[in-house]
Amino acid sequence: MIWDKFRRPRGDETPAPAAPASDESDESGSDDDGFPEGEPEAAAAHEPWGARAAAVIPAGSSTGSKRPEAIYGDGPLDETAPTHYSRARGCSLFLVDGEAEIEVVDCTMALGSVAIGYADSHVSGVVSQAVALGNVGGMPNVLEVSVAERLCDFIPCAEQVRFLKSGAEGVSAAVRIARTYTARDKVVCAGYFGWHDWASGGDVAGIPRAARADVVRVPWDDVAALERAVSEAGQSLAAIVIEPVVERLPSPEWIARARALATDAGAVLVFDEMKTGFRLKPGGYGELSGVEPDLAVFGKAMANGFPIAAVVGRADVMDAASRTWISSTLAGESVGLAATHAVLDWHEKEDVCATLATVGAAMRGAVERAIVACGLDGITLSGLDQMWRIEFADAAVERRFVRHAIEHGALFKRGAYNYAALAHEEAIGDIESAASAALVAVREEQLGR
Repeated sequence: MIWDKFRRPRGDETPAPAAPASDESDESGSDDDGFPEGEPEAAAAHEPWGARAAAVIPAGSSTGSKRPEAIYGDGPLDETAPTHYSRARGCSLFLVDGEAEIEVVDCTMALGSVAIGYADSHVSGVVSQAVALGNVGGMPNVLEVSVAERLCDFIPCAEQVRFLKSGAEGVSAAVRIARTYTARDKVVCAGYFGWHDWASGGDVAGIPRAARADVVRVPWDDVAALERAVSEAGQSLAAIVIEPVVERLPSPEWIARARALATDAGAVLVFDEMKTGFRLKPGGYGELSGVEPDLAVFGKAMANGFPIAAVVGRADVMDAASRTWISSTLAGESVGLAATHAVLDWHEKEDVCATLATVGAAMRGAVERAIVACGLDGITLSGLDQMWRIEFADAAVERRFVRHAIEHGALFKRGAYNYAALAHEEAIGDIESAASAALVAVREEQLGR
């Protein structure tokens, strides 16, 4: 396996010197990745990837939602539980398990960032071309212009666009634009907007109180709380920032009231469409509901897993970006832009979002049949077809289910959304089989077998 080349030997074991380079190719001595073989067999006695990660990466992962505890739940984790993957294709992840790989159907699809499929040939081809042409330079790439133009055609509220690399960056930029546009400070928000200081909850360490002093959080879909917070902010209100979908669609009254309150206060309404954009509709919840925000933030499925975020919105509001400072060296890097072009091609040639709804309903149905057949109580399904959840009344049952499901060929997300992708269309039977086998294993453990 390719990643065996990068394993660190234990103790005093050292790799044998690499053979001198040769002008002649030798298929028996190299892979198509271009790295020479030659690591000794002794290096096969290695620590699991999870243990190695824990030694050099705080919490074992640079993405909090991918650390072992987030995948499997709290509690002791057996050493055989896979924590890393080596490659991905379609809806399959190939998990590293000792010296072997385990292929599983990935129902998480990289936290919803992939809606077509891993390593899609069209997306990969366009991205490869962007890499070959040089992905960064000392001036903006022409792709920055052409992708922005296409997004303005796809997204109802988009008249202008600014690019960044992550959702957290994007929403933070939208808030700064709103504050610049209004010359005000207060922000009322409901939802999750990433890890930046202004958006983090009170229980997150390392954040000065002043960073959150002008941010008021209100319960999601609570009209009275929203009205009260807006009233208290008064003429200081810069923005109402909303994550439109949290496990379910919001009430029409709540969204309509948010739009009216922002308009009446002269504030900016911001939708975080990171999960919903190019999944429910290309224009996200704003397009689905017909309620247009002043600014919206897109990413994730917009580029099928490649890093990019877009802040879009009304031209007069977006113009405020030129009167403040929002800049990132790789904001206009061409790989993410090229991937977005390729995803937009997909949406032009077929109704991707409708297919995601159909496929997601089939995935939910498969898991629901497995739940009914196993006879276990305390397990329910919720959410939308495109982004659905399995909820467990007992955290221990959930933990064992996720572990057994991986053993039987499927990765389900613990405590958050499972996402449909076009590539899942041919994997419904595998999802049902893995869910059923995992639930049976849990039931037998409960019965003491």
